[in-house]
Amino acid sequence: MAIRVLLADDHSVVRDGLRVYLQGQRDMSVVGAVASGSDAVTAVKQLKPDVVVMDISMPGLNGIAATREIRRTCPATQVVIFSMYVTRDHIYEALRSGARGYVAKLSESEEIIRAAREAYAGRRYLSGKIADIVVDDFLIGAEGETMQLDLLSGREREVLVLIAEGHSGQEIGDLLGICRKTVVTYRRRIMDKLDIHTTAGLVKFAIENGLTKL
Repeated sequence: MAIRVLLADDHSVVRDGLRVYLQGQRDMSVVGAVASGSDAVTAVKQLKPDVVVMDISMPGLNGIAATREIRRTCPATQVVIFSMYVTRDHIYEALRSGARGYVAKLSESEEIIRAAREAYAGRRYLSGKIADIVVDDFLIGAEGETMQLDLLSGREREVLVLIAEGHSGQEIGDLLGICRKTVVTYRRRIMDKLDIHTTAGLVKFAIENGLTKL
């Protein structure tokens, strides 16, 4: 039986290239392609793919927030992150969110195939560069360090990303399924934890930490 794959990337060239490449594998079938994290969550609920190949930086929910939501609502679907970001913060946050694999976009093309197959089998897969970063951090004890981003909960990060992307409190509430009052509470907590008290400061922090892009 073919592995049913959903593609989530906001660049049409990447989506189209992945579709052609994955469709060329005898054991894989691309069942859909979307351009945002929120669309990925919706598509997973409708299509029930085996594996989602997910970019991180996308409009609406980013890939990490979308991964967290997919793993919460559709635990049978595995997620492989396919991203240009190769920092320890991105890698660890993706793995904490439930991603089964992480492949750098500059990796050899066959690595995404291996990652999808491993994820489908319930195993983890990290491409070479990603694995090196994880091992190096383990050896020097870097994971024990407290990073500023680690102060935020998963939901607080989701709210931060949407604030940085210019969504209003009501829009954020609608996207996350929470009331506007709760969004205000999350915003206050984020500012207190980061010691950042302006929207411009939050936007700068989100961009610098790769949570969103200009």
